[in-house]
Amino acid sequence: MKRNTLFTMSAVFFAVQFSNAQTKSTEKLNPIVESFVNEANNNSQLEEMAYELLDGIGPRLVGTPEMLSANNYTADKLKSWGIEANLQQFGTWKGWQRGTTHVDMVFPRTKTLSATQLAWSPSTKKAVEAEAVILPKVTSKAEFDKWLPSVKGKIVLMAQYQKIGRSDEQIKEFATPELYDKLKAEKQQATKDFQEYIKTIGYDNNTLPEALEKAGASGIAISNWTGIMSTNRIFGAKTKKIPMFDIDLEDYGMLYRMAEKGAKPRIKIDTQSKVLPEAKSFNTIGIIKGKEKPNEYVILSAHLDSWDGAQGATDNGTGTLTMLETMRILKKYYPNNKRTIIVGLWGSEEQGLNGSRGFVADNPEIIKGVQAVFNQDNGTGRVVDISGQGFKDSYAYIGKWLDAVPKKVKDNIKTNFPGMPGGGGSDHASFVSAGVPGFSLSSLNWGYFGYTWHTTKDTYDKIVFDELKNNVILTATLAYMASEDPEFTSREKRVMPNDEKGEPMKWPVAREPKRTSNDE
Repeated sequence: MKRNTLFTMSAVFFAVQFSNAQTKSTEKLNPIVESFVNEANNNSQLEEMAYELLDGIGPRLVGTPEMLSANNYTADKLKSWGIEANLQQFGTWKGWQRGTTHVDMVFPRTKTLSATQLAWSPSTKKAVEAEAVILPKVTSKAEFDKWLPSVKGKIVLMAQYQKIGRSDEQIKEFATPELYDKLKAEKQQATKDFQEYIKTIGYDNNTLPEALEKAGASGIAISNWTGIMSTNRIFGAKTKKIPMFDIDLEDYGMLYRMAEKGAKPRIKIDTQSKVLPEAKSFNTIGIIKGKEKPNEYVILSAHLDSWDGAQGATDNGTGTLTMLETMRILKKYYPNNKRTIIVGLWGSEEQGLNGSRGFVADNPEIIKGVQAVFNQDNGTGRVVDISGQGFKDSYAYIGKWLDAVPKKVKDNIKTNFPGMPGGGGSDHASFVSAGVPGFSLSSLNWGYFGYTWHTTKDTYDKIVFDELKNNVILTATLAYMASEDPEFTSREKRVMPNDEKGEPMKWPVAREPKRTSNDE
């Protein structure tokens, strides 16, 4: 009886599976789109390029030799596929190169600390050993300024102390409801208290390091914890002469408690970064000339630069890889592209969309003829959201282009028309603010903002390559359809809604890029 039942159930199961397979195989795709699907799934170059870019070159901080290497790598890769490519300069930035970093506690016991020098931080030249001290418990700026001279020759622990180093998710999973509420309230209060303290002493995250450096501190340590265990964010140093570095929460907390208890911990810092001459900043531009409408353009967009606490894998190695692979496939299977297809791999996005803003400002003739911009910049996940970015008729043309996308890819995507214009955050905003239809291919989170965005964990192993293949198929199909569309896209803007005060909201204003680090 059991055997017969199982046999019957298995037969039904396989019949359903066979039926599903038949349904999938009989989906009618445009032959060119079908070639995109087959190439992306069966001959993907994503993993090899990821190795070369992320493991080989590594992080791509603007102003570093590694960023220039990434520019050259991407241009050479495009050329190897027969695509015209060049580097387009949009400015310069302060030159710097990361070196080795060693941070050790040498008293009251010995321990190597998990630490990362901040971007553009001065080096130590030779190792510096000093006592680590915490900010004083004072109630006024006058008291704090009176304390400041005491930091001379010391290393200051400047960040908030985190009593609990577990994520909120883990606390919620294991704590009783009462304990969870208690710990959550304590954590929120501690953050509020520290913010109020910083206001009370009259400084902020920019001016406090300057004041400590001016007072003679030997170094500054912070711990920019994300809320996820063992994951910190790495940004730029705010000092000019002394090293500034980030220590993982676990080691930072130990040092803080020791200093607070009067143990006078001493740490030894050896950072061997290099300050280099002012470096040229480039975008990598690849061009497949249009055969019928060469002065109209479809732009594939992703920023190439990154912060350098890790490898910049999901921010934005994944977007860069997606656009490179898309260009390779378009070149191979869409030889008679109607419009010109451009890939723009932008520099200095992290400092304010500088590369894409520079491209918009420096290429008015191209901007005038842009059919659409497709930008990808938020991690390894499959694309799940496309907004019309405030363009009134975006539903008509994006909806039409999406109709050609394979159902398996398209069914993941939620659309929002006409949507609201992006004012910043990623490079499509540089085009939208100039009145150009620029669209963000927004992807599924995969822990992006908590775990990999600008953190020490943004590495190759966080990439889900099957998701990227999905995005390549989508991007190639959208680029193909936008190129083939007999109509030029409407740039008519929506009527903007009112803000909280009842005033009509305004379309974002196009901004000039920061051409040098002096513009910061």
